[in-house]
Amino acid sequence: MADTATTASAAAAAAAASAANASTDAPPFQLGKPRFQQTSFYGRFRHFLDIIDPRTLFVTERRLREAVQLLEDYKHGTLRPGITNEQLWSAQKIKQAILHPDTNEKIFMPFRMSGYIPFGTPIVVGLLLPNQTLASTVFWQWLNQSHNACVNYANRNATKPSPASKFIQGYLGAVISAVSIAVGLNVLVQKANKFTPATRLLVQRFVPFPAVASANICNVVLMRYGELEEGIDVLDGDGNLVGSSKIAARHALLETALTRVVLPMPILVLPPIVMSMLEKTALLQARPRLLLPVQSLVCLAAFGLALPLAISLFPQMSEAAGEEQKVNETLCSGITDGERRAGEPAMVTGN
Repeated sequence: MADTATTASAAAAAAAASAANASTDAPPFQLGKPRFQQTSFYGRFRHFLDIIDPRTLFVTERRLREAVQLLEDYKHGTLRPGITNEQLWSAQKIKQAILHPDTNEKIFMPFRMSGYIPFGTPIVVGLLLPNQTLASTVFWQWLNQSHNACVNYANRNATKPSPASKFIQGYLGAVISAVSIAVGLNVLVQKANKFTPATRLLVQRFVPFPAVASANICNVVLMRYGELEEGIDVLDGDGNLVGSSKIAARHALLETALTRVVLPMPILVLPPIVMSMLEKTALLQARPRLLLPVQSLVCLAAFGLALPLAISLFPQMSEAAGEEQKVNETLCSGITDGERRAGEPAMVTGN
């Protein structure tokens, strides 16, 4: 009789859980897997919106512990009845946003992926300030690359430690290239006598883009040039390691570099265009003190839209040119300078 009661209770709990899950639109939960399909641009876009969601910055310590415990219960098959897929996806989102996947240590808030936009926007505003001096140009370019370097290190792949010299080399290369290009272009613009003051000011506003894009490419090459010589892991259709490939390395490096060029484009190109139009409005001409707040909002909007769009360009599994093979690229590295939190890029042979 007791066994019958226990069986009935378990069946009732399972039915309640099924009913709860049926009432939501959440897909079946998969531990450690993306919630949205990565085969479409929209799916990747939704996935990265979750990764950079700034609301996770306000998660309390208690809520984090609850999320971690919920996932542990799921992993060990001790999940209490009534837990929905939506609750499990939410718990995984919180854990992945706050804790490093390899060390399980909390990532410092400004260096989390969810903090990239709110903490990076002030730097973008500084990069786009009009009438930059030599000192301010150097400062903002240095601060931008320093912030990027800290984000890269905080989200590094800790399962395959890289020597500190590699990070330092990538950081110095990015800073030197960004500063030299920005200063050089500003000097050229200042010496261009054919430009009117208004045109010179407008052109100067676009200087940060080539400087940042060039620094990003320089950083990618310095951080990952070894992959071109050694290749990256090759997997078969079942995910088993079978060797390494230089073709996959070139493919991964090219797509990552392209992402680094696309990412700053709307962030550093759209705001100057929008602001050049808004500055002509009667409101801002009558209230010049509103220029900085308005520019900050424009930069925030551009940053928030550009980041998930840029890192969603390429699928995690993409066709290698001229090969019936696939390259596994975790293009969150489009932000994290090639240090992949989810593992190294890998080529998977086609079936």
